[in-house]
Amino acid sequence: MGKRAISVTLETDNLVWLKARAGATGLRSVSELIDRLVTQARTAGAPGPVRSVVGTIDTDAGDPSLEQADSAVRAMFDASLRRPMVVREVSPPHGAAPSRKKPRGRS
Repeated sequence: MGKRAISVTLETDNLVWLKARAGATGLRSVSELIDRLVTQARTAGAPGPVRSVVGTIDTDAGDPSLEQADSAVRAMFDASLRRPMVVREVSPPHGAAPSRKKPRGRS
């Protein structure tokens, strides 16, 4: 399939990003990157159905207007703080510490 030249107007940040991506992926040009992105999107098929979060949250039937929600969330947060957690510290790199040079002209 042949290629055709087109004109595309982009925000400066998007153009900078495209140039960086083209260079990082070893492509010859931004045009080649755009062509590859469009091909991948086109061949991936139709996007999945639109999804909504409506109906995915159950509210307490005893508090339909969520008047007690603050205390319920606070209680869950407090309970989560009481659970043990794993903490790992990163050790400093091995080797000699960098030397600190004395300022010139002072003894």
